[in-house]
Amino acid sequence: LKMSWFWLYLPFHLLMATCLCHSIKAPTTSSQQSFKTDLFNFYHSLILADGKETTVHLLKDIPKRYYFALEEGRVLAPFSVTVTPCDVPIEWSILVYKSPPGFPGKATPGDHDTQEVSKSQKAPSMVSTIFNYKGNSVETYMGMSSHSALYLLEFLSTERDTHVTVYLTTDTTSGHLYPELPMDPRIDVIGIGHTTVTLTWKHSPSVLQHRESIQYCLLVNEKHNYKSLCAAETAIRSSGMKLPPTLALSLSPYLLEPQQVMILSNSELSIINKVSSGEVRQVCVGTRNTYTVPNLSPSTQYYFDVFIVNLLTNASAAYTGTFARTLEEPEPKVTELKDGKVIHVVLDGKKQKFYSLQYQARHKKIHFTFQLCQGQIRVHITRNGKTVASENLSGLRYLSLKGKLLDTYLVQLRSTEESNSSVNVQASPHFHKPLFPLLPESLKIKSFSKLRTCRSVTIAWLGTQEESKYCVYRKRIEEDEIWRELQSADRCSGPESRRKSEKVLCKYFYDLNLQRAVTTETIKGLEAGTFYLFDVYLFGPSGIPVRYHSKVVKTRKKC
Repeated sequence: LKMSWFWLYLPFHLLMATCLCHSIKAPTTSSQQSFKTDLFNFYHSLILADGKETTVHLLKDIPKRYYFALEEGRVLAPFSVTVTPCDVPIEWSILVYKSPPGFPGKATPGDHDTQEVSKSQKAPSMVSTIFNYKGNSVETYMGMSSHSALYLLEFLSTERDTHVTVYLTTDTTSGHLYPELPMDPRIDVIGIGHTTVTLTWKHSPSVLQHRESIQYCLLVNEKHNYKSLCAAETAIRSSGMKLPPTLALSLSPYLLEPQQVMILSNSELSIINKVSSGEVRQVCVGTRNTYTVPNLSPSTQYYFDVFIVNLLTNASAAYTGTFARTLEEPEPKVTELKDGKVIHVVLDGKKQKFYSLQYQARHKKIHFTFQLCQGQIRVHITRNGKTVASENLSGLRYLSLKGKLLDTYLVQLRSTEESNSSVNVQASPHFHKPLFPLLPESLKIKSFSKLRTCRSVTIAWLGTQEESKYCVYRKRIEEDEIWRELQSADRCSGPESRRKSEKVLCKYFYDLNLQRAVTTETIKGLEAGTFYLFDVYLFGPSGIPVRYHSKVVKTRKKC
């Protein structure tokens, strides 16, 4: 019963070949065995669909076979087979099985007894290989098919398990599944910058015919070019992540993996895959044939592939990939430091670039002074190319370094936060003539809650063993302004930036006993229930002030 059903559904051409196996007497055992082996291949093959892309999964060293034949009634017709390897190189072949003259069902005039064949007559050759390829490029075979012939496609992967896509069509008049490439499918590099590369390519004829259903997608990576879209997808998956089903069509935020970042800018949808071998960036740019790739790293080689994608069929074709190396980052501008001169440096937190200062020593011992004005800054100092200091700055910082005459020091400064930062820098061999005054252990201002009234506030601050001048300033502020005022305060600015009406008093004091080097001051004439910002400025011998940390105090509402 099972065999009856088998013969019922066996395709016509395979049935003819099977009948032939039973009707022709082979002269030798070896030729008979070979022919039976060929037919066995058909029994263990699959039918290849016409006009549809088929995905074929291959196991290492195990061949896989598909067959196809023309519809009845057509004598000769063109056909094409396109195979796209999606990973490693594969081997694939097309074999044709032709029916010999005089086989059952195809009797010729004068043949009355087709079952009787002379024992000396040899069976004609029925199988031949018409195409063979080994590699990982997209290949297309075009030929003419006969209704009396069967075609067998055989695939083999000798490196590892993989998959390919196969497209067979016998209808060459109703268009193509794959978008067409131009006569010159190369990608041209027309501009290279430190962080950008500009590309252009010739338009696909498919764009001109089907503009609404065609788009270009660009893939950027640091490893190598890809010969097909499915090869690119496979490579990204093998890096340990899942990709959306189709690179060009499934760029959906709902399908993104944790290692993927989606960027939507100026109607462009980009996906950046964070893989172990670097970034793999995918950008679909519509029907534009010129694109500038942004946000690249300087002095890095990148590989660029462009795919023309049919949005209706998911089919794609690959341009010939190219590569380019971004320009080296220019040497940062270096400012010369002169003995005793103060340089004010403002750093852009968004660009995160180093600001460089250079100093050539005229003495063995050098003293660097850093006064942090705003934000957070990291300093890195090298002497003749070797690192001698690297740290985050806080307040006022002195660094004493000992080397040789004519040593070259390079001071590099960088903001460690997104907002702008600023710092004053000085280099000098004369530490006994300090630019800034001697500082107390703490620059905090303390207020006494129990001494607050509706009209006055008492504050205190530490002094030093050196007689110095201290000036107190006050400023009325609103409650919602407190955080902004404290965050934006420039600790390097002096009293010259303040209004005269804000000045409270100036006084001199010191104490040789640091335990008693504390002074207090009661500020009167204030309004009840009001916030005030208090600042104290310390002046040294050079006249450059140091600003204590601002203090906000609210007077009592009722007394």
